[in-house]
Amino acid sequence: MRNIKLTFLALIVFSTCNHKIIMAQVGHNDEKFNRFKSNYLEDLWYHNPEWATSVGYHKYDSVLSVNDKVSRNATLNFYSNYLDSLKKFDLKTLSENNKTDYELIKNSLEGSIWYINEFKSYTWNPAEYNIGGTFSEILYSGQYPEEERLRNISLKLKMVKQYYKAAKENLNNPVKDHTLLAISQVEGSKSVFNEEIPSVVQKSKLSESEKKQLNERCKEALLEIDSYIAYLKSLKFDNARSFRIGKELFEKKFKYDIQSKYSAKEIYDIALKRKQYLHEKMYDLANKLWSKYLGNEDKPKDSLLVIRKVIDKLSLQHANVDSFQIAIDQQIPALVEFIKQKKLIYIDPSKPLVVRKEPAYMQGVAGASISSPGPYDKNGNTYYNVGSLSGYSKEDAESFLREYNNYTLQILNIHEAIPGHYTQLVYSNNSPSLIKSILGNGAMIEGWAVYGELMMLENGYGNNSPEMWLMYYKWHLRTVCNTILDYSLHVNNMSENEAMNLLIKEAFQQDAEAKGKFKRASLTQVQLCSYFTGFSEIYELREKLKQKQGKEFNLKNFHEKFLSFGSAPVKNISELMLNELK
Repeated sequence: MRNIKLTFLALIVFSTCNHKIIMAQVGHNDEKFNRFKSNYLEDLWYHNPEWATSVGYHKYDSVLSVNDKVSRNATLNFYSNYLDSLKKFDLKTLSENNKTDYELIKNSLEGSIWYINEFKSYTWNPAEYNIGGTFSEILYSGQYPEEERLRNISLKLKMVKQYYKAAKENLNNPVKDHTLLAISQVEGSKSVFNEEIPSVVQKSKLSESEKKQLNERCKEALLEIDSYIAYLKSLKFDNARSFRIGKELFEKKFKYDIQSKYSAKEIYDIALKRKQYLHEKMYDLANKLWSKYLGNEDKPKDSLLVIRKVIDKLSLQHANVDSFQIAIDQQIPALVEFIKQKKLIYIDPSKPLVVRKEPAYMQGVAGASISSPGPYDKNGNTYYNVGSLSGYSKEDAESFLREYNNYTLQILNIHEAIPGHYTQLVYSNNSPSLIKSILGNGAMIEGWAVYGELMMLENGYGNNSPEMWLMYYKWHLRTVCNTILDYSLHVNNMSENEAMNLLIKEAFQQDAEAKGKFKRASLTQVQLCSYFTGFSEIYELREKLKQKQGKEFNLKNFHEKFLSFGSAPVKNISELMLNELK
């Protein structure tokens, strides 16, 4: 018996010592890995100055990256060398936090190499060559003095000619849809150089000679922009490349962009089943609301038509053209108050959210979006960009407003602002891991915003009215059909007529919204899958934790813990949270 006890004690001592050795090794490798991450980020910004500016890192603001062959080869060498160095780390010897960072860096490096060598959008997408955004970000950044920013802009402007020279040389049989978008957006970017920069220069403390030089460089940049627009307008599209990228490229892009446990085909199949489920739920609600909104009118036998008729009645309740942005502004405080009362998540009052008209250089893809400060500029403004209706015909404007009616406009604000993108990105910037904030996963970001919509209604937002639930399901059906449309267009060769049938008849969208969504799906790839994919994985994680924790599960704690990991892929966050529970 004594020998057994001694053996048992020896095992405990050995186990304890072994654990200390392992932990010491983990700590040592984490230190090495942290140095690796720091070096990686510095070199990443050197090769991607515009990206650096967008996240609030302004060391390379004076540099405009020129996408020519020499630059691409240098960038490829950078990615390849860091990938080789990354693989020398033993993943098992890193902390949980660094394991996730490892996977994010690995995915980013492999994906970046794939984008340059295989996807090659720089050869067929002229809209990638638009300098308006990065110059505007530097101009309005409050992180360092205005005069220094203007001097950086002046130096950056010197490279515009070389930039557009490389653009023209790179393009080879570009896609017509992307070319038309490029013409519109690049034309919109001219206001940065003929209005915004000169206006700031005029009021600045620069010397007169510096002012003159900067204004002259703006004029030279405008000539290069006009030359690029003229070049794009001269292109012929008799045998132009299709906007469809095909199954192989779509699956690969899905793998790198979405980073899901699902494949593109798997999430497409899940979306088809979800669409059927939503139709059943919507029909039940429409049946209950029929007499309230359509009186004694004969009910159609087609269940989709029943849903459509009730939705059309509810959609008549909407803002007008002049008050659309005002309506958004007014709803934000109500969302904050609801979340406080229900104790759903902490909202930091010190982080400003500014609703603004969408800048011209962003127009043409989405009707509403969030522009957040990067992790290096945590105190900067977050902008809620609202698309203008000024260019719409009377009919299209009415169609748009019916789509974003009094019910769905609230859900849009939940998605884009609170507790959606705005809230998540504030948390992401506060994450202790810069990697998770910078290499943000689109499916997690969009999935959180979609999850927030359902979560708010689950907790009583909208007073559980059948009208709000019906319009929520319509909105959520949009997310589901985003995935179906995206995959079908690029992989299954869905026609425009088939797409319109899906969006208008089966997803109950207004004509203007359906046309805009088809345009967006033809101008992007995979991104429209991110909403439903991220939502599905987040919801699945929440329900799994509910089951495991039982009465100890707390919704507010779940939300704050989930967001504390930054914008990491949901599959990685799930692993971390479930392991912590163990």
